[in-house]
Amino acid sequence: MTQAVSRVEGCAPAALISAPGSGQGKSLITAGLARLHRNAGRRVRVFKFGPDYLDPMILARASGAPVYQLQPWMTGEAECRWRLAEAARDADLVLVEGAMGLFDGSPSSADLAVLCGLPVIPVIDASGMAQTFTALAQGLSDYRPELRVRQLIANRVGSPRHGEMLAEALPPSLSLLGAVPRHPDLALPERHLGLVQAEELIDLDRRLDAVAAVLAEAGLDRLPEAVTLSANCPAPPPALLAGRRIAVARDAAFGFLYQANLDLLTAMGAELCFFSPLNDRTLPEAEALWLPGGYPEQHGGALSSNLAMRASIRDHHRQGKPILAECGGLMYCMETLVDNKGRRHAMLGLLPGAARMMERLQGLGMHALSLPRGQLRGHTFHYSRLETPRVPDQHSEKQSGTGGEPVFHQGNLTASYFHGYFPSAPEAVAALFVGDKDHA
Repeated sequence: MTQAVSRVEGCAPAALISAPGSGQGKSLITAGLARLHRNAGRRVRVFKFGPDYLDPMILARASGAPVYQLQPWMTGEAECRWRLAEAARDADLVLVEGAMGLFDGSPSSADLAVLCGLPVIPVIDASGMAQTFTALAQGLSDYRPELRVRQLIANRVGSPRHGEMLAEALPPSLSLLGAVPRHPDLALPERHLGLVQAEELIDLDRRLDAVAAVLAEAGLDRLPEAVTLSANCPAPPPALLAGRRIAVARDAAFGFLYQANLDLLTAMGAELCFFSPLNDRTLPEAEALWLPGGYPEQHGGALSSNLAMRASIRDHHRQGKPILAECGGLMYCMETLVDNKGRRHAMLGLLPGAARMMERLQGLGMHALSLPRGQLRGHTFHYSRLETPRVPDQHSEKQSGTGGEPVFHQGNLTASYFHGYFPSAPEAVAALFVGDKDHA
């Protein structure tokens, strides 16, 4: 007998916030909209297109709800539809922050909007332009007929009259949702990988409330159009990690964690225990260890001087217990980390050689890692490079082009610059945390 497929359906005001390109201000506008409507008492859900870790941290604080990544190639089209429909069932507003320009990438933010039936609201930096704003707006709305672009947000306008000029020049098919002025509150600090992590900004809530106030003054307190979203519900994952405790590093040095990854491990039966390699002295009792990405280069001295934690992790490895180390976790596993100022810091020494910070980006893009239990999809984004005599055991494969990331299997340690999206291959992920020798 064929088991019936359950479905979820919801109706809520929803929009994908995009732009003609990076740097237009869509991240802060999306966060400000989330905080504005949350402050008005609405239930707000926000998603991020693409594999970004940093924007979701800000968006989660702004909305008060977990933020999930949506990327049709990485997360799968069915999951994109399901997460949005599930959110629309309970939320008063659903927002998706796009990546880069609206049509950039394959798949692009526009592809996601068409796939899921989301209207798009482009944010356009209007500084230094007048009627040309209309040309950009019409180009974005007409480029793909199946894409719904009806409202726009003008950002960084010079005066109220400037905003009026932009609105007056638009054709009847388009309208200005709001004109946001240049304002000192409309900024968040950044570093080489993007926005500074939310937990590092002690005044983040004040900043978000200030942004929300600016957007309200600009007329952005109006809700976008309501849409009905429906999708099939996914089958529950197998309980392959039942009874296993996984220690997960989470602090200012290791914070790049997909919420969907944490959810999957828990759904497969694992108990997650979080710890800080910066501040704790020993690992919690656990059968497996996950060292995610982050900013170890910003904390090289503290990581190096925590001798007790380094010894505890090395002992975990000596006992043959599984370790998954992603990007920043890989850097921590090397003998040495050379930071942005050329300072050398002793690390775990589980792999020979050094991770050296560089001035230019060393790896960027969507990747997949082929394992015996499935193909794990994800991405890579790093400024460091490895200097090691150790020959990689395999390489990840780029979604397009050549140049995969090296992957090292040292006993039950799996280490790479590759960040995996666990729901793309649950059985392969479970094998990594169980220590299944077949993955090596």
